[in-house]
Amino acid sequence: MSDSTLKLSTQFLKQLFDEVFFNHLQKMKKIRKLLLALSIPLILSNSGLNQSNNHKDPKSPNNLNIIIFTADDLGPNGVGLESFGGKMSGLTPNIDKIANAGVRFTNAYVNSSICMPSRGIIATGMYGFNSGHHGFFYAREEVNTMMEALRSAGYKTGILGKVAHSATKMSTIWDYVYDKEDLGSGRSPSKYYERTKAFVNKCKSEDQPFYLMVNSHDPHRPFQEPNGELLDGAEWPSKLYSPEEVFVPGFLPDIPQVRKELSYYYNSTRRLDDTFGKVMEALEDVGVLENTVIVFLSDNGIAMPFSKANCYLKATRTSMFVHRPGVYKPKVYNNHFIETIDLYPTLMDMLGQNKPKGIDGKSFLPLLEGKSQKGRAVAFTQIDYINQSTPYPMRSVQDLKFGYIFNPWSDNIVTYKNANEGEVINAMQALTENEEIQARVALHRHRVVEEFYDLKNDPNCLVNLANNDDYKTEMKKYRKILKAKMRQNGDPLLEAFNNIDDKEKMKSLYLELYSSVLKYKEGDVEAYNSKIDTMQVNNYE
Repeated sequence: MSDSTLKLSTQFLKQLFDEVFFNHLQKMKKIRKLLLALSIPLILSNSGLNQSNNHKDPKSPNNLNIIIFTADDLGPNGVGLESFGGKMSGLTPNIDKIANAGVRFTNAYVNSSICMPSRGIIATGMYGFNSGHHGFFYAREEVNTMMEALRSAGYKTGILGKVAHSATKMSTIWDYVYDKEDLGSGRSPSKYYERTKAFVNKCKSEDQPFYLMVNSHDPHRPFQEPNGELLDGAEWPSKLYSPEEVFVPGFLPDIPQVRKELSYYYNSTRRLDDTFGKVMEALEDVGVLENTVIVFLSDNGIAMPFSKANCYLKATRTSMFVHRPGVYKPKVYNNHFIETIDLYPTLMDMLGQNKPKGIDGKSFLPLLEGKSQKGRAVAFTQIDYINQSTPYPMRSVQDLKFGYIFNPWSDNIVTYKNANEGEVINAMQALTENEEIQARVALHRHRVVEEFYDLKNDPNCLVNLANNDDYKTEMKKYRKILKAKMRQNGDPLLEAFNNIDDKEKMKSLYLELYSSVLKYKEGDVEAYNSKIDTMQVNNYE
């Protein structure tokens, strides 16, 4: 046999062997896969590792449900916990219980202390002047929202109450939606229990993670009068308060009308707590509390003068906590400033999702994990429009020591009014012989262009130090801080602020801005309300 013939024979035998071996190997792989597939369920069942819906690992971000629970017009002193400044012990036992087991932030702030703009900032992680959501109208359609991101991540999204005010965009769709008419005017704890349980149970049965925004309509006006009528479907609070036993916050005068309205307010706050307790009960009854993160906050301060729809400390600070049992250890942060603009990126970070593009907020997940975080020393808050077409632009920065407020609309001609003052402001005006109270009324109605407060010694913002020579250096410092924040965040009001020493030019610039870039819009809420019935027909239940 020649060498060439021998070489060909050897190659033939090698090729034949490779083909036979390869076919055998492929058959063995198929058999191995089949055996593995058959054995996995038994192995997991015996080892307790089967991650079915009933046995999810609460520490896994892939299994995490989310509830954001908002109070409506709850002041920073509105809960019972002393760590939040509460002076009415036992007022909110259900909220206190979960807060004590969570991570509490005593310096948490809403960036805009008025209902719809505040909720828009939560959903977009953007300042209203950047998203187009700077009043009671919606953000631009190209703006990304938390609801869209969670739906894209496989979440079912639900909302209870304040639906149009929380939609953020006209195109927003919820998988599950009930507004106040189906929730006892947003004041029925038992209805919130039923609706929460139905949605959560459906999600659990189909192994779907959920995001549920629960919006109580308490303690928004009308407050619950003890001898008054209940709104349609509303329930009585579990406890009622008298004017004699209420705490009067220092930014309000201690007069009979204030005490009376505050007692009604605390009645409504107690019903808010009843509602929160029933929602927690629903989560426990369905068995999902252990793998549900709960965020609690208010959209703004109490509906009283110098609080809601302003930039004062008592308007913007909120009692916020995050609860995730078995993962986030109970802790109280007193020196880190958290803002609601940070919620969206924080939740995405928590879920291991990519950081949303083009947003202004910053994740505070390191704090939830018990760590420290730099850049948390100042809060930047703002107002553009409140509940009407007249702009009342306000910008503020505050830290642990001082608060500075810029009011370019103040000219002793424009009068500030909102729909949330009750009879308190009228009672204050009636005390004509009390010069101190009359000065407060005048400030409330007309303001001054600059306000500067020593928050450490005057947290109620009673003494404006803007014209006090002893504080010139400090005020100049906080002017610079505000300017830096406005520049950093692309605030279009910056040009007016840069001309603060030329009042006529400043006024001209802000008026031009609010007739063009930050123009008022009408009709968004009404248009969105017309879509809710259609969404309810397709409710995920």
